Amino acid sequence: MKFAHTCIESLAAALPEEVLTSAEIERRLAPLYERLRLPEGRLELMTGIRERRIWPAGTRPSDASAKAGQAALARSGVAAEQIELYIHGAVCRDMLEPATASFAHRKIGLPPLCQIFDVSNACLGFLNSLTIAAGMIESGQIRAALITCGEDSRPLVDQTFRTLNEKPLSRNGIKPYFANLTIGSGAVGAVVCNEDLVKGPKHRLLGGVARAATGFSELCQGDTHGADSLAMQTDSEALLVAGVGLARETWTEFSTITGWSADTPDRFICHQVGSIHRRKLYETLGLDLAKDFSTFETLGNTGSVALPATLAAAVDASAVKPGDQVALLGIGSGLNCLMLALAW
Repeated sequence: MKFAHTCIESLAAALPEEVLTSAEIERRLAPLYERLRLPEGRLELMTGIRERRIWPAGTRPSDASAKAGQAALARSGVAAEQIELYIHGAVCRDMLEPATASFAHRKIGLPPLCQIFDVSNACLGFLNSLTIAAGMIESGQIRAALITCGEDSRPLVDQTFRTLNEKPLSRNGIKPYFANLTIGSGAVGAVVCNEDLVKGPKHRLLGGVARAATGFSELCQGDTHGADSLAMQTDSEALLVAGVGLARETWTEFSTITGWSADTPDRFICHQVGSIHRRKLYETLGLDLAKDFSTFETLGNTGSVALPATLAAAVDASAVKPGDQVALLGIGSGLNCLMLALAW
């Protein structure tokens, strides 16, 4: 896919105030740690994640999305009444029906003539939404869109605490639940528009490549667990191997489509999982780890929010500057991979 006239006009993250450290998680899992004689510090040591954030109890995904959407519009030169498309692209939803976008649309204050819908594809929801909006901009259907993702980890983490403390699981038995303890909450929003609407620097979306390897769709599965809980089980080791393998194939095709080599990007922004995943990904693809910008250390894995919120943090920290070429490396369960090129 290639784009000629689409820009990310503004980008903003919205993060919860409450911090949940890896040490606190282990404290809450004291019955499990004592029974299985697990060493303290294991969680941070294996993942590189010191802490993650969580929304207050009762927060809806649409609440989080609305915060991020309002933040993106506050930074934007595009007015809310100019938004013709709104997408909620998170894993988390308020309910099955109606679309979570309908609740967030009202809370943000978007116009009635704005088309709205949800996009769901695990951790790639934001990137998929970005390409959908770009396609509609390039074809002339719309001129401006707002994309948000709001992820709430509390229902999953709380249910994982109950499962691990109450069930008589062995060391092998707890492995499918380990990834749940890396998940954090957050939200992100972006105004995406035709270049003609941009008043400042033009942060251009150039194009990219998507690949699917759905033979691995059973390696990570999450679903509702009762009225207010979520449950997820992950084969983390197999998912790492399969995900990095798919990323290698996607990077090869990405290089062909964009003409970019491993040396071209000034900055890499990838999906945030943890230290082991990052090291393995960069080694396998032959990329310079020094060009990486990460947030997993303090935010954990925030699902669809992770990559764009990391890009927002990199921009705010001047780690991504106007004129930089940026490669977005998205990987999500399913398995799916989507890599996009930006000229910031």
